[in-house]
Amino acid sequence: MPAFKAPAPGFSVRFSPFHEQRLLAAASQHFGLVGNGHLIVLDLSAAAAPGGAPAPPPVFAFPTSDALFDCAWSESHESLCAAASGDGSVRLFDVALPPAQNPVRLLREHAREVHGLDWNPVRRDAFLSASWDDTLKLWSPDRPASVRTFRGHEYCVYAAAWSARHPDVFASASGDRTARVWDVREPAPTLVIPAHDHEVLSLDWDKYDPSILATGSVDKSIRVWDVRAPRAPLAQLAGHGYAVKRVKFSPHRQGMLMSCSYDMTVCMWDYRKEDALLARYGHHTEFVAGIDMSVLVEGLLASTGWDEMIYVWPFGSDPRAM
Repeated sequence: MPAFKAPAPGFSVRFSPFHEQRLLAAASQHFGLVGNGHLIVLDLSAAAAPGGAPAPPPVFAFPTSDALFDCAWSESHESLCAAASGDGSVRLFDVALPPAQNPVRLLREHAREVHGLDWNPVRRDAFLSASWDDTLKLWSPDRPASVRTFRGHEYCVYAAAWSARHPDVFASASGDRTARVWDVREPAPTLVIPAHDHEVLSLDWDKYDPSILATGSVDKSIRVWDVRAPRAPLAQLAGHGYAVKRVKFSPHRQGMLMSCSYDMTVCMWDYRKEDALLARYGHHTEFVAGIDMSVLVEGLLASTGWDEMIYVWPFGSDPRAM
C-alpha cells in the first residue's frame, strides 16, 4: 500500500466516505506552533513506484496562512471538506475547484485555535468544531454563521464526535478532564463524565452500540464507557507509553478500536477481550497525531505523524511494506 511524504508534520487523516481511493490530510509547519498549514488530498492508487521513487503529488493541495489541526469530509457532498485552523477559523474547501477558488467559505467565530472537527454521519447536513476557547460550535455548510455555540467545558475542547446512530447526539473531550455528552435540542450537556485524571484529548462512539464511548487521555490510557452507567469504565486499555492523541472505533467490527500516541505507535484493540491489544505498529519515527479507518474498504487503516509521513495499510500487514 502507498506511503506519502507530507509537506509538513501531519496532524490529521480522513478517508473519503464517497471514494475509496481518496484520503484527506492536514499538516502544519513547525509542529503547529508557527508557520503555514497544508490541506491535501491523496490518490491512494498512486503508490510509490518500485525502486524507492516517491509517490505522485497530491491531487489537491492548498497552503493556509496558519496551522491546520484537523480536517473532515462532508457526508453529503463528495468534494466538500473542512479544515480546523490555528487562527480560530474553520475553512471549507471544494476540492473539485482549483486552489484559486478556495476556500469556498471562511468561518471566523472561535476566539482561539480550532482543534477538532466532526461531520454528522446521520443527518449529514451539519458539522461540529471544537476549540481551545472552551466551546464547541454547530455549523451548516450553507450558512455564513454558526447555528449554535455549546458552552460548559472549563478548559480547551480538543475533540468532538457525533453518535453514529442518533442525529442530535454528540460527545466532546476536554482539558478539564471530562467527556461530555450533548443533545443539540438541549441547553446544556446531558451527561458529564469525569473520564480521566488528566486532559482528555480524544473520543469516539462505537459504531454498533450507541451507548459505548471511548476516551483517550494524557494519562496514557484509553477508557471505554457505557453512558447509561458511567460511574466506572467498562474497560481500561493500557499499553501506550505517552499521551493518547486519538481514538477511533472500527466501522466494520464491533468492539475494535484504533489509537495513536506521542509514543510514536499506532495500536489496534478489542476492548471486549481479556488480551485487548490486537496489534502495535511502530512505523512512525515521531509523534503520531492522526489516524482513520476506511468506511468503504474493510480493514484499511491510515496514519500520519510529525515525521511528515502518511501511511495507508490493511490491518494485519506491515505499514512500511509497499
